[in-house]
Amino acid sequence: MPAVLNVYALPRYADPRQLAGGTAVVIDVLRATTTIVYALQAGATEIIPCGTVEETAARAGQFPREKIVLGGERGGRPLPGFDLGNSPEEYTADRVAGKTILFTTTNGTQALLHAQPAARILPAAFVNASAVLQRLLDEEQIHILCAGTDGQFSEDDILLAGLLVSRLENSGKQYVLNAQAQTARENWLHAFALPYALGAEPLPAEHLARELRKSRGAQNLLPLGYAADILAAALLDKFACVPEADPATLRIHLPQTENN
Repeated sequence: MPAVLNVYALPRYADPRQLAGGTAVVIDVLRATTTIVYALQAGATEIIPCGTVEETAARAGQFPREKIVLGGERGGRPLPGFDLGNSPEEYTADRVAGKTILFTTTNGTQALLHAQPAARILPAAFVNASAVLQRLLDEEQIHILCAGTDGQFSEDDILLAGLLVSRLENSGKQYVLNAQAQTARENWLHAFALPYALGAEPLPAEHLARELRKSRGAQNLLPLGYAADILAAALLDKFACVPEADPATLRIHLPQTENN
């Protein structure tokens, strides 16, 4: 029986009841899920996504201040009183190693919260795309949730969803795709020359960054001076880690075998 492979251009298109029992892949390329991967790879112990700034501040009171980092943004801008914003390369080992990150963003953390009914929750980005792909090969019910930007779909998220759909299909396994999965796949295949799109040749970061800059998410970031974040998000397969969120608590960590 073919496996199920659905893409949702925005979280609100995914009925939480349909996610139950399946694996949810949450994508916010620019920038939350990219930042999550960078932070965990830099040695953060865990990341706790929070829905609001107020919730983040309240949960911070449950930890010794020296053990946590407050990170996030609203409207792309860092939050007053927080330690870090949402730029992936801010999350360096000297700032986050051994610490819990309380994290709230405009779009990405909201998508993670929406995915909570799923049995497994995997934050994904271009920087860990192949590692996520390998983790999905044995899954029979996959739901890819794109965070979007301010309630509207964003092409950066759709591109990554399309990459995953295309390469899962090319694995030889049979999938039933919803309409949004088919559209995402076609968008990915038409964005680059076929050797790049199919993975036959390495995709240069600048090629991918050029496409990401066209997205709604990037158009929000560029006027704020975050061009470097787009290139940081375009480093395809920079990392080989796959973060997982505990469905009960949404605490995001690396599986023990992936911790350095």
